[in-house]
Amino acid sequence: MTSLKNILTHVNITGTVGKEPRTVKDICFDSRLAAPGSLFVAVRGTVTDGHKFIARVVEQGAAVVVCETFPEAFADHVYYVRTPDSSNALGILASAFFDNPSAKLSLTGVTGTNGKTTIATLLFKLFRELGYKVGLISTVQNQVNDRIIPATHTTPDPIALNRLLAGMVESGCDYCFMEVSSHAVAQNRIKGLLFSGGIFSNLTHDHLDFHGTFDAYLKAKKAFFDGLTGNAFALTNADDKNGAVMLQNTKAHRKSYGLKNIADFRAKIIENHFSGLLLNLDGAEVWFKLVGSFNAYNLLAVFSAAMLLEQDKIRVLTALSRLTGAEGRFDYVTGNSGITGIVDYAHTPDAVQNVLNTVHDIRKGNEQIITVIGCGGDRDKTKRPIMARTAGQWSDKVILTSDNPRSEDPAQIIRDMESGISPEHKRKYLSIADRKEAIRTACHLAAPGDIIVLAGKGHEKYQEISGVKYPFDDKQVLTEQLNQLN
Repeated sequence: MTSLKNILTHVNITGTVGKEPRTVKDICFDSRLAAPGSLFVAVRGTVTDGHKFIARVVEQGAAVVVCETFPEAFADHVYYVRTPDSSNALGILASAFFDNPSAKLSLTGVTGTNGKTTIATLLFKLFRELGYKVGLISTVQNQVNDRIIPATHTTPDPIALNRLLAGMVESGCDYCFMEVSSHAVAQNRIKGLLFSGGIFSNLTHDHLDFHGTFDAYLKAKKAFFDGLTGNAFALTNADDKNGAVMLQNTKAHRKSYGLKNIADFRAKIIENHFSGLLLNLDGAEVWFKLVGSFNAYNLLAVFSAAMLLEQDKIRVLTALSRLTGAEGRFDYVTGNSGITGIVDYAHTPDAVQNVLNTVHDIRKGNEQIITVIGCGGDRDKTKRPIMARTAGQWSDKVILTSDNPRSEDPAQIIRDMESGISPEHKRKYLSIADRKEAIRTACHLAAPGDIIVLAGKGHEKYQEISGVKYPFDDKQVLTEQLNQLN
């Protein structure tokens, strides 16, 4: 039971009807979860409007209904609360219902197009190595110390998010590191949370199916930093032209990191191999297990955040040097065939180019780069031709295939990708809709020493086709196919 008066304290209320109960048993915005004594928030979503289900939740025994528009009829046993924006109110209510868990630990959010998962995961692993109890909220998985909780969204809904944070507080966590997606900001999923800091990685073409324009996408990212308090830090990538934009209106302490431009925290790549990176990081030369210039940025962001969170420099560098990255992020696969495989979540043009640039930088001679790439269905269509063109520019052979076609025709997605292929690169391309067959073909086209890059799915253990998720693991399939070559 939670005091209703305490829950409603920071909500903008424009009217009430009925007798206010002293307590509520639960909070929900899914009408199917409403139960006797619960508080229901009617949210206008992208698919459906929660206001349509007010009568249903009343029948199910809800004690309080928070809405933007009062229903035509009122039930005697229900307390109705009107607010201008119920989506905004949901986050505030959820945080208060779970006793403001984000204020009871140090919560750092990571946003940007690429690198969010790696940065958040490395921070989680680092602080565990440093001896702290830590929580992680990421695309790959959520974690409370050693307990793994499957992730369904990059950033959960406000109720699930605060329930997760409350569980971390109960488990004694000192820190939590979470990915903050642009969807989460736009949909008010992080409303009511108190952040100790925010990290910006970069901003490139993505999610225009949801935001409509790149400017709207940028503003969603920026809104996260606009909401930070004066006690927080705002850490941004000085080498990204949008980094300074993120800091324009923030009240937080402004800090930057970079490999090229003037920044508060600096690093320089000394050596770059498939086995790792040698960096001069803030004046110290350290060998890291992660690969590629993009991971140099990720490592620098992690180090910078640790310094801003007042950790010891030598302990941080020592622990970081032992860590591996997030699953499905430049995952390295080798078999007895002598062929190298790279599995990566790269699903934006910039991420694809980063991975292929890294392979180019590291390869020793004329090894072929064979890229297997697809694009997701029911997502931003404008990036499909760009991703295919990028793959062709940086690969010796390219196989266009399915990613998660979802409700779309895989053949049409591939045709969209094919429209971006430059005339001079046409001979490089094959189109094979079946992803397993595409991977098998790549393995048979490769010779010892060649490099196969599987882009797009990374850590995912499924392929979604016509609304059904089928088991599929890029790394497992690639390993099996490479081993069958012997």
